[in-house]
Amino acid sequence: MEPFFEIRHSDPSCSARTGTLTLPHGPVSTPVFMPVGTNGTVKAVTVDDLVSIGFEIILSNTYHLYLRPGMDVISAARGLHPFMNWQRNILTDSGGFQVFSLAPFRKIRDEGVEFRSHIDGSTHRLSPEGVVEIQAVLGSDIQMQLDVCTKWGISYKESLEAVTITSDWLTRAKKTWEEKADNGYRGKLFSIVQGNFYKDLREKSAALAIEADTPGIAIGGLSVGEGEEVFLEYLAYTAVLLPRGKPRYVMGIGTPQYILAAIEQGIDMFDCVLPTRTGRTGRVFTHRGDISIKRADREFDFGPIDPQCDCKVCRQYSRAYMRHLFKTQEILCSMLASYHNLYFLHNLVKDARRAIEEDRFLSFKEDFLKEYMGGAE
Repeated sequence: MEPFFEIRHSDPSCSARTGTLTLPHGPVSTPVFMPVGTNGTVKAVTVDDLVSIGFEIILSNTYHLYLRPGMDVISAARGLHPFMNWQRNILTDSGGFQVFSLAPFRKIRDEGVEFRSHIDGSTHRLSPEGVVEIQAVLGSDIQMQLDVCTKWGISYKESLEAVTITSDWLTRAKKTWEEKADNGYRGKLFSIVQGNFYKDLREKSAALAIEADTPGIAIGGLSVGEGEEVFLEYLAYTAVLLPRGKPRYVMGIGTPQYILAAIEQGIDMFDCVLPTRTGRTGRVFTHRGDISIKRADREFDFGPIDPQCDCKVCRQYSRAYMRHLFKTQEILCSMLASYHNLYFLHNLVKDARRAIEEDRFLSFKEDFLKEYMGGAE
């Protein structure tokens, strides 16, 4: 299999490392935070803004794009990249998590999953083979296997069943992906480790994912309702099970604390809707913790959102103005807050990469979190 991931440097004090993913739409420096563009757009942020911040890869959602606008439209547009005018890389998830969130409206069988659309209630079926084919139509630079995502608190028996089905689906997904690759598709397939919060099942699922020998491996089934201590324990436990030479991806994390914890454990990729979702509700990141710009005491606060941030929002607009935009329900508030939050996380990860290269990641993490956790307003 052609290598596409190169480790550039490892910090000797922990498992943090920097690297490069070589993908069809250009190289991606890791560790990397990927903004989520569920419907083929990162909410409230333009493609030009994503480029100006420096993002090299974003995430889109197979489930949502499959339902709307549908594969006929995207196929006619020659793929998702030209359809949304994004010339850099796209990772697409399999839709497994979205189907998981529709638990009352889904049926999981060996052959695949049947679910009812959240849009109009229509019935649809997704197989592991079909999900690979959909993502090939999208032109995904990285695509995820269809998996069974499980929630916090389920039984061992249910967790084991999910691991077994996920592994069976992986075998079928890989076969279809290899057939697509033989016909010119250049995107990479990632397997997903499940196992819920049972360590022997994590080991079993990781072994099956490693045996499948996909280009990369994702850690699934975290940040699904468990507490922070449990998350950190199972993140560390699962990460060391994975091969060093392949990119590791933890799905669905976006707080500075979780991102830095993941980087320390040698995780290369992560994504989350958090920066844009919280931006739309008036919460923004700062180096002294996240704050609400809608509070009454912002009315006469003419300082920037974050004095330590050099993004265009912090350079040009005040907290008082942002509060005014929020109170008057102006769309510009969502646009500016989302831009700032994405810029903040992108810069955090960029600074983390620099710290790794200089063998000082742990002190960087400690200093950042000391200010971030201790200075929240």
